[in-house]
Amino acid sequence: MDAEAVVSEDSCPDKKRRVHGMLKLYYGLNEEGKAEEEEAQSLDPCDINGPHFDPEHFLNKLRRECSLAELMDQETCMVKQIRSLDSDMQTLVYENYNKFISATDTIRKMKNDFKKMEDEMDCLSANMSAITDFSARISGTLQDQHAQITKLSGVHTLLRKLQFLFELPARLNKCLEMQAYAQAVRSHRLARCVLQQYSHLPSFKGIQDDCHAIMDKLALELRQKFRDGGSSAKDLSECVELLLQLDEPAEELCDKFLSHARSRLESDLQGLEAEIRPYPSASAVKDASVRGLSSPASTGSPAASSPKASAIFSPSSNTDILEFIDRGCNEFVSSLCLVITSYQELFVSHAQTGELASKNIPEMANAKLHAFVDDLAARYFSLVERRIQEEKGVGDNSLLVRALDRFHRRLQAVTKLLPGSSVPSKGTEIVIRAATERVKQYLAALQSFYMDSLTDVRQALATPRLSVASASVGGGGGPSGRDGPNSLPELLSSLSASILNQIKSVLASVHLFTAKDITFSNKPYFKGEFCSQGVRESLVVSFIKFICQSSRQFCESSGDKGGSTPPALLLLLSRLCLDYETSTISYILTLTDEQFLVQHHSPVTPVTTLCTEAREAAQKLLNHYVKVQGLIISQMLRKSVETRDWVNTIEPRNVRAVMKRVVEDTTSIDVQVGLLYEEGVRKAHSSDSSKRTFSVYSSSRQQVRYAASYTPSVPMDTNLLSNIHKLFSERIDIFSSVEFNKVSVLTGIIKISLKTFLECVRLRTFGRYGLQQIQVDCHYLQMYLWRFVSDENLVHFLLDEIVGSSAHRCLDPAPMEQSVIEVICERG
Repeated sequence: MDAEAVVSEDSCPDKKRRVHGMLKLYYGLNEEGKAEEEEAQSLDPCDINGPHFDPEHFLNKLRRECSLAELMDQETCMVKQIRSLDSDMQTLVYENYNKFISATDTIRKMKNDFKKMEDEMDCLSANMSAITDFSARISGTLQDQHAQITKLSGVHTLLRKLQFLFELPARLNKCLEMQAYAQAVRSHRLARCVLQQYSHLPSFKGIQDDCHAIMDKLALELRQKFRDGGSSAKDLSECVELLLQLDEPAEELCDKFLSHARSRLESDLQGLEAEIRPYPSASAVKDASVRGLSSPASTGSPAASSPKASAIFSPSSNTDILEFIDRGCNEFVSSLCLVITSYQELFVSHAQTGELASKNIPEMANAKLHAFVDDLAARYFSLVERRIQEEKGVGDNSLLVRALDRFHRRLQAVTKLLPGSSVPSKGTEIVIRAATERVKQYLAALQSFYMDSLTDVRQALATPRLSVASASVGGGGGPSGRDGPNSLPELLSSLSASILNQIKSVLASVHLFTAKDITFSNKPYFKGEFCSQGVRESLVVSFIKFICQSSRQFCESSGDKGGSTPPALLLLLSRLCLDYETSTISYILTLTDEQFLVQHHSPVTPVTTLCTEAREAAQKLLNHYVKVQGLIISQMLRKSVETRDWVNTIEPRNVRAVMKRVVEDTTSIDVQVGLLYEEGVRKAHSSDSSKRTFSVYSSSRQQVRYAASYTPSVPMDTNLLSNIHKLFSERIDIFSSVEFNKVSVLTGIIKISLKTFLECVRLRTFGRYGLQQIQVDCHYLQMYLWRFVSDENLVHFLLDEIVGSSAHRCLDPAPMEQSVIEVICERG
């Protein structure tokens, strides 16, 4: 059932189209509803749908050609078509019944309305005919007097003009007394041509002379009023306009107008200049910058930052920069725009119409106006730049940005009033210079902040440095240093976080220059060069390079102890630079690019270059740290060797104190480096690493070396044997670069220390007990130092060299028994 309904609904539109097509075909209509007069007409009389259809001929043809069954089928088909057409016709009538009724009512109403309209038209036609007759009678009556009336009207007009001329002097005097200058000039201009034309007549000549005298007096009063300058802008404009109408020289009027306007504008500039202080001294600016950014690591709480940590307060001033710009815009710029408008209306717009159009005033007036505006605008810009230079503090940047935005926005009015003026472009240059200078100030502030932070870190390291060293005993002084209030990880974290927060704060302040609600942010400079070169390169990249360069400068200090730089600071800075190379630089530059939508149209410093520079700085700092710490221990060893009489010394009973101090300092360094760097990779240690002294110092090489004194019958060159042994030993690079781990750092320090010990031993002469003391000291060092290095064989080799050299320099080389050495070292 549903399927049949769907089929019937689908076939309904097709059925309607077919029915309408048949009706159109029956009535002879084409697709547009017009008669098929232009189409080819069929002449076949048997075409039942054609216009030439002949029923008799059609029936005869059917009877001849069709059988009875076919005739019956044809009749049935025709009956169906007739019924279908009748049905469709009734359907159309039913569907359009309301339309037929409405059309009938409309036609009936139209008949009534047209009947009423016909009556009104008949009445109107009768009235028009009566009017026409009446007008014709009046024209006929006045025909004789028309010429006389026209003549009298002309005479009356002439008499009124003559009366105006004769009354003109009195009228002008009265206007002069009432100060109605505009009306006087207007009246004189109406009569001037007539008086000039008939000046040969005595009566008109007298009137003309009187008028000239009165107008000269009026011009004198206008010039006096113009020179006084006490009138309003509207009165002044009216005065200039009247003087131009009185044929005053336009150039002289331009100069007088601009001179009068200059006096007012200069008074505004003097008021602005009075608000500007003299240039601050360089020391005052430096003190303000130093006070503005606090250090991140204050004593006792490195991570705490005071409220002044992110602000450098501007020097005190009577008015802030925004009030200064507001006053300049509301007074000077507004007055300048008013002067430009009035001047153009008087000397440019009016001069292009009327009698002044032929005097070429606009070109001259425009040239004078441009020079006038450029001169005063240059003075105003110099005052603005002086006031901007007073904004040395980089705390709150919003006031400066709002002031520059208002300054730039108000100058756009000059562009509309004076096309082609260079004032707006010069104003934009001031904004650009101010933004660039602001970036430089922020860079200087960041640099000052960083140096102050390092100073505070050095102060924080000074106190715990002694406590850590004193508390760090041979086995484990680390916990004392690690639990201190100013441990290296805390200082590093505080320093890194404070620098990063300061950079974010500076970027947020600089980002105000590119805010969407700032008019000059749409300038190409602030969309491109300011973001890429100004902020990214000149600020962020320059500050990162400054950190690396200033850190490398700590490695340039000279002296046996590495200068005045604390070794802990070198270690901390090396870790800081390494962290920057690992992640911080990439994070800062990504943050800058996203925040400022940096588009690299011009070449910029790639991240890899900065990371390489930071890694080089970290490597140099760590190498210098190793050198400084090695030199400190080497100094102790050198003094201990040089200040002792090794020939006449007593038999050793204990380890020298300096060796204990060396082990303690090495342990303290190990703890210190372990706070910032990972352990590193060591080679596998042997099970008897701490007890290899005997085997090392009683090696076959030494036995051969000592054999010369015991068996003099067998001559032997011990130097030759030593050199041969060195050829087959692995070369040790004492001052090679270290890796970024604790083991490598300690290995470098121990290599420097033991190499110094070796060279000092080679310069001394030893007795029997001196040699034995060196054996005891080296065995003690061997017991502890092998734990800190990456390869214990390195310690064994250097200590072996020390004992061997001392034996070679010994007058009576009688080594101590290994068991005795071990007892002395274990006893301590």
